[in-house]
Amino acid sequence: MKTKRHAKILELVQKYEIETQEELSERLIAEGFPVTQATVSRDIRELRLTKVSRGGKQRYAVLAGGSGDMGEKYARVFREGFVSMDMAQNILVIKTVSGMAMAVAAALDHMDCHEIVGSIAGDDTIMCAVRTVEDTVSLMERLRKIV
Repeated sequence: MKTKRHAKILELVQKYEIETQEELSERLIAEGFPVTQATVSRDIRELRLTKVSRGGKQRYAVLAGGSGDMGEKYARVFREGFVSMDMAQNILVIKTVSGMAMAVAAALDHMDCHEIVGSIAGDDTIMCAVRTVEDTVSLMERLRKIV
């Protein structure tokens, strides 16, 4: 449950301009994660979220250039949500656990997958546009090593 909650938090702070722990708590509860303020505070610390100023407002963001520990957190989100993958030329299709596609796509965005030009996530499927067929094959090999 903690891994799914962490994945959802990462997804939420990327998708919305979340300014307070209370706002994050409300969004998590709306997504089906019953949390307390203490849990959210601990999650923020463990995920190494920080407040940044954008457009005159403070909002939570993932600490840029974080430690290798953050890389492991993204890899864990990927592993927890991953079901399968396949390719169609330079399109990589990743199947995930229901409800985890956006979190897994967010993790991919932070895992230095330079081969991916862009991705679209639904509920349980991610479609990634990859630069070349060769890049798709090598990316799939790298992702298999993670799972």
